[in-house]
Amino acid sequence: QVQLVESGGGLVQPGGSLRLSCAASGSIFSINAMGWYRQAPGKLRELIASISFGGTTTYADSLKGRFTISRDNAKNTVYLQMNSLSPEDTAVYYCSAGVLRSGSGTIDFSHWGQGIQVTVSS
Repeated sequence: QVQLVESGGGLVQPGGSLRLSCAASGSIFSINAMGWYRQAPGKLRELIASISFGGTTTYADSLKGRFTISRDNAKNTVYLQMNSLSPEDTAVYYCSAGVLRSGSGTIDFSHWGQGIQVTVSS
């Protein structure tokens, strides 16, 4: 089993920045990719970004340029740098981990963190 623990959420003013962290532990050998999702009230959970252990990144088109995903291999930690935040970014943010299928290029996310609240408000 893989355990994921998110940190770094909270309240930020519009236009501000925040960096989320996700520390992975446990059966790390069983995964080769991690990602971030978010779910706003009344909306479906959406994929923000993903990163393979080889460093390949993908982003939701609507968030590309404002959000950046990165990984510290030595710490088994993934980060999500969020800039120019607006109230529309208010959501619970979830860290996820899984397996990147080399054939299809898709990631089967099978492990989830508990989620962390990000609120953008003045």
